[in-house]
Amino acid sequence: MGNIGSEKTVTLPAPQFDSRTSIEESLLERRSVRQYRDKELTMGELSQLLWAAQGVTSSRGYRTAPSAGALYPLEIYIAVGKISELAPGIYKYEPGEHKLLKTCDGDKRIDLWRAALEQSPIRNAPVVLVFCAIYERTTRKYRKRGIRYVHMEVGHAAQNVCLQAVSLGLDTVVIGAFNDKEIKKVLNLEADEWPLCIMPAGRVEND
Repeated sequence: MGNIGSEKTVTLPAPQFDSRTSIEESLLERRSVRQYRDKELTMGELSQLLWAAQGVTSSRGYRTAPSAGALYPLEIYIAVGKISELAPGIYKYEPGEHKLLKTCDGDKRIDLWRAALEQSPIRNAPVVLVFCAIYERTTRKYRKRGIRYVHMEVGHAAQNVCLQAVSLGLDTVVIGAFNDKEIKKVLNLEADEWPLCIMPAGRVEND
């Protein structure tokens, strides 16, 4: 099957709900890793990482990460460089349908790298996840306190990705140092969307 290039919406493979890796083993093995092999990831692996971050887990719309008031302020964008059967570009994850919405063509990892103080993992990873937030979804109910809740939530979601990566034999790192305005420009974010953290993911060097 060739690369999905012109398609604006991409259906991801269904996530798997079991593995040979226990949660205890994932916790034990989790590390922040910044060097990855120059090897593509599969669509199945990408699907699993995104589901771990924000996948829907019930008919009531609940997700893998807890959210204050079940308001779900997080949005996840990915910069694709080397994913089998998926053309390079910027995609937005749609949790409800477990799909990707293509928002920009072309490999934008180097643009993200520049906007994030030229940190090498962002340039070298086959895929880069960017967690963003629309604060108003939470602050309209919880007011100023809601900002704290959003930051708690992105921590939950990021840890989910860390543990899922271990289970898949992948690695990642959470990056918080970047120029907000430049990241917004690269991802073409709406005015009310703000980047919170970046997570490059790839195969470990010694795999």
